[in-house]
Amino acid sequence: MRSTEQALAPPLRRRRGLGWGALVLLLLLAPLAATAQTANRSYDKIVDAVVARYHLPGIAVGVIENGQVVYTRTAGETVAGSGQKITPRTLFKIASNSKAMTTALLGRLVDQGKLRWDDPVTKYLPQFRMHDPWVTANMRVADLLTHSSGLPEGGGDLMLWPEPNTFTRADIIHGLAFIKPGYSFRAQYQYDNLLYVVAGEVAAAAGGASYETLMHREVFEPLGLSRCQVGAWNRDTVGDVATPHRRDGDRNVPIPEAAAIPAITSAAAGGIRCDLTDMLSWARNWLVPTPAQLQWLSPRQRQTLQAPHMLIPVSDQRRAWDHSHVMAYGYGWRMADVDGQWNVWHTGTLNGMYSMLSLLPDRNSGFVFMINGEAGDARTVLGEVLTKHFTRPGDTRDVNWYADALERQSKQRAQVSPLPDASTWQAATTTEMAAWTGTYRDPWFGDVTLCPQDGKVRFAAKKSPTLTGTVMRLDKRYLVHWDNGELDAWLDFHTASEAAPVSLRMAKLDPDGDFSSDYEDLDFQRLGGCP
Repeated sequence: MRSTEQALAPPLRRRRGLGWGALVLLLLLAPLAATAQTANRSYDKIVDAVVARYHLPGIAVGVIENGQVVYTRTAGETVAGSGQKITPRTLFKIASNSKAMTTALLGRLVDQGKLRWDDPVTKYLPQFRMHDPWVTANMRVADLLTHSSGLPEGGGDLMLWPEPNTFTRADIIHGLAFIKPGYSFRAQYQYDNLLYVVAGEVAAAAGGASYETLMHREVFEPLGLSRCQVGAWNRDTVGDVATPHRRDGDRNVPIPEAAAIPAITSAAAGGIRCDLTDMLSWARNWLVPTPAQLQWLSPRQRQTLQAPHMLIPVSDQRRAWDHSHVMAYGYGWRMADVDGQWNVWHTGTLNGMYSMLSLLPDRNSGFVFMINGEAGDARTVLGEVLTKHFTRPGDTRDVNWYADALERQSKQRAQVSPLPDASTWQAATTTEMAAWTGTYRDPWFGDVTLCPQDGKVRFAAKKSPTLTGTVMRLDKRYLVHWDNGELDAWLDFHTASEAAPVSLRMAKLDPDGDFSSDYEDLDFQRLGGCP
């Protein structure tokens, strides 16, 4: 006679396909599954709230806990209204998150003995010049990466953006000599992009191939980042590519791109595109590297890249929200203490695309997300709430709390520094502008024209065709209103003297606008009349 267990087992196996051992295992795993479902619902609630609050066209989010990907979520469309859904394989511009990939490439070259961090830049690029000859002679490879060169914030970025433009990497290296410093060398942190372009050219010189070739060979291929793109490629051939969007009232308006994506000058600073799957692999490489990945990049170089090299002032907001005491920049990474835990991260911003990758190394945890729309505040809010999931679990400040706080700050700034009322402006006449029309040259940006056209005065930049617009008069000042929605700029003319011709300076209409619109660093002199 069979035992009770023996008697019951066969029917159970026949009906359910499970034995007692499997049943016990299921019972043991059930609480874990329930916990995972609860966590997923928690993350879903956060993502849904951000998408709803900011009306995002599309987003891809991934979360890592204890070295494992525990959550992925995609929502929205590659192109608003297209019905083409965002997937984990949708390519996004990661923008300045490209910088950490550039520094990893340089770290590879250091491991290979082809480069040293303290090598002078001129060893690899003899033509490299900064405004100050002493800075030129003493600029090390490491100095290119820490935003402490003395360049003003975003200095020279008009050679990179808006796109398309015809500035080359050689133009950037040449132009650096004419950009006046905003402060002393290695004295303080001011974010710049041009020197990351230079760093990419240093890598090319040391590695014996183009930056794009090296990035594929030394970073993408060894790490299995099969979808990441840099250099020239085709949207239609690659497929599943998110389109950037701008916000127009209550609509997300696509910013069109040609099928043929060119090899852009800014690649090393912000020109890489990746999908969610590859970005999570990239993040895990930093949190829980495999033996093969530790061969790919040594522990010594990993530590160097994510060590604090330049202090960053801690804002009042960060002190209040995150209880941070110190903030710094490494090589392509930001870092700070957040609620008593070490946080290493970076963000990415390009016209119509936002990203964030955040690591909590002591917990082997972190997250990444990418958005294909105007999402500055959305990124801040989502980054804060996801971070608090790890650093302050149970914190009652949700998406709407942070969003409301940012909205109040924005209203306060507008009250303190209101923008001019553009409703009263009118197109400047050719007669009143007669003394100022002509061809002007800035030593790093090149030539622009202010010339009559169809009864108006038009501004046109030779090497940056997107910077074309109409000269307007607002009260007693002139400004240029760009055709393509770029940040408008004041035009301040200065009469000629015996020592100098007519000159032109520019400034952002919105002083808090994107620092990459660095009109303030331009210094034009008139060469002659209109062509």
